[in-house]
Amino acid sequence: MRPQIKKYLFLFGVAALGVGLDQWTKYLVRAHIPLNQSWLPESLNWLAPYARLVFIYNKGAAFGAFQNGGLIFVILALAVFGAILYYYRQVDAQDRLLQIAAGLYLAGVLGNLIDRLTQGQVTDFISVGKFYIFNIADASINVGVALLALGYWLNERKQIKPSAPEDTFPTDGKTA
Repeated sequence: MRPQIKKYLFLFGVAALGVGLDQWTKYLVRAHIPLNQSWLPESLNWLAPYARLVFIYNKGAAFGAFQNGGLIFVILALAVFGAILYYYRQVDAQDRLLQIAAGLYLAGVLGNLIDRLTQGQVTDFISVGKFYIFNIADASINVGVALLALGYWLNERKQIKPSAPEDTFPTDGKTA
């Protein structure tokens, strides 16, 4: 199999796993938790002030910004999808970290795009502390961006690794 095809299969495999997990969890939330209600197993009630599941719909962007953006977010998601595919061509076939980062980012974009196209809004349900309520797709985007930054930083460090000058050590066996 050609290396480029193998590389893209990896991208779409990571994205498919992420989208699958995102859509499955959103389905479970919509099926079992009433809208605008929270849920936490009784055995975990001690977690209630810190984390719980809260089913809400979000018509905006990440963290509830830009409510009712609808079509703009669909167009933006399609543009980001194209940008990821374009950028991914340039990722080294051996650089798994950047490949995973791109796959997670793609999973997040597609997971929320599917919600916008099928529900007209995004299902959010993970509530941690006083932070905004989010979902697996949002988490995938954020983890993907963090891994992307880490990957670029590690790659940059590899490229600028200092090497010792050749004339630092005497080669004639004499000491200085």
